[in-house]
Amino acid sequence: MLRRFRSCRDVEISVSTVSRAVSAGRWGSIVAALLVGLITAMAASRACAQPPDSLTGAEIAIYQGSDRSQMLIKGAQAEATLTLYASAPPDDLAAIATTFEKKYGVKLRIWRASSENLLQRAIAEARAGRFDVDVFETNGTEMESLHRERLLQAVTTPYLAELMPAAVRSHREWVGTRLNSLVAAYNTGLIDRETLPKSYDELLNPKWKGKLGIEADDFDWFAAVVKDLDEERGLMLFRDIVATNGISVRKGHTLLANLVVSGEVPLALNVYQYKAAQLKTDGAPIDWFVIPPEIARFQGAGVSARAPHPHAALLLLDFLLSDAQQLPMRRDYAPSSSRARFQTGEHPAKVIDPAIVLDEGDKWSNRYKDIVVNKSR
Repeated sequence: MLRRFRSCRDVEISVSTVSRAVSAGRWGSIVAALLVGLITAMAASRACAQPPDSLTGAEIAIYQGSDRSQMLIKGAQAEATLTLYASAPPDDLAAIATTFEKKYGVKLRIWRASSENLLQRAIAEARAGRFDVDVFETNGTEMESLHRERLLQAVTTPYLAELMPAAVRSHREWVGTRLNSLVAAYNTGLIDRETLPKSYDELLNPKWKGKLGIEADDFDWFAAVVKDLDEERGLMLFRDIVATNGISVRKGHTLLANLVVSGEVPLALNVYQYKAAQLKTDGAPIDWFVIPPEIARFQGAGVSARAPHPHAALLLLDFLLSDAQQLPMRRDYAPSSSRARFQTGEHPAKVIDPAIVLDEGDKWSNRYKDIVVNKSR
């Protein structure tokens, strides 16, 4: 069976393999090796040579020539515009659009919705044969769902080498652009920092009775914490915490953070670190800390498999993985760039694998509801 090659690097490896076979005198296999090398070169030549105007979107996505950047800019400016489906906060998207348009002169049109609605729209449009979107940007779990729906394009970009390893999926159809760390937050007017719990076991102390809050839909965070604590012990620990001190369940991370500020929930277990940091910067009586393990989710981006503006789509993805990596830090996010990212706790965060979330979602969603959500008070 012939091997399928996706990049110029694959061609180089094939040629090297043939050369070593010749040098070693393995004449019995050399004919087959030469055929593989020849077919490989023919299949990838369009993506390795100077790109003609007839390159397909898939070929543009894996092009690695030295003129790649110039080719993308020229093509994007000819396309003039592109469409992004995103779920990031409006202020963040506005900053990205302004900077991108100013640098490249390409108009960025944005349709914003929740990650769930974004996924639903993408699937519905694809089934209807409508392909208007060029790039998707949303939560990692929904990005992985888009991959499984075959709505994304595998991409080769030099900026992948600058990211933390966990940000790069093996299929290369989407890339983690920033981390959303889930941390504990407390009202600084009601709780002294010196008394904060250093482990989940300490939440069994009666002093926390009626003071704890949790987000209603974070079953993936719950699964990651429980697994780190040892699954059987972790499940029993949360049962005991709920039975002993109760946990107030609220839907929405922003709401939960604001309830910490108001004092209605003095100690929340899983708010987004960036939201707590932003509120603190604005002068609100809130601060955050890590109860080990720190858990984080990726926000990601990927190019549509049927992008109508393929050059602009690739250019925007490159931008999100390079220049735009500095934008999250200004708003207290953790970018995925190994050069720009910062660490919130004493140890690197444990990153939730969205593929596992999809595969084990029903199991952990039911456990979260049975142990925490349905028993809240």
